[in-house]
Amino acid sequence: MTSISLGDWMTVKQPRLKTGVLGIAVSAIMAALVCVATVIVQIPNPATRGYINIGDAMIFVSALTFGSFVGGIAGGVGSALADVVSGYGLYAPFTLVIKGLEGVLAGLITNRKNVTRDMLAVAIAGSEMVFGYFFSEFYLLQFGWAALTEVPGNIFQIVAGGVIGVPLALVLRRRLPEALK
Repeated sequence: MTSISLGDWMTVKQPRLKTGVLGIAVSAIMAALVCVATVIVQIPNPATRGYINIGDAMIFVSALTFGSFVGGIAGGVGSALADVVSGYGLYAPFTLVIKGLEGVLAGLITNRKNVTRDMLAVAIAGSEMVFGYFFSEFYLLQFGWAALTEVPGNIFQIVAGGVIGVPLALVLRRRLPEALK
């Protein structure tokens, strides 16, 4: 384990599962699961040409179970791939960064021992996602105030992602071999 200090209030312990073959393999598997979860349920938003999905559940499972490296790769690559294969390629570059950062933040904040810390990770990483999409839709894609129509759906994604992702991550953390933790 390596430790990263984020000030007096939090020290983050990261696993050794990083860029080795196992870390890359787990990242690829989790990215595929994020992609499938994102594609399987999509509710379009005509105002912004975006959609609501449940892929955040797998991003949280990835980050809360395996840490920031796997969470970031799975969130960014899996979600961007889902945008491309679903015909929402306009969003793919933004999604790569926003969802990747969501996975990294959730993985950094969780200590993988405490449900309260997991929920904090979901709330902070989810807030980044909501703000990231609003900012990119409002300013970069120039949808203006229509970007506000995405906010309730994005909040729903975070709530659903937390309700599904936190318990699933708890089960996986108990059941997975030590080499994967």
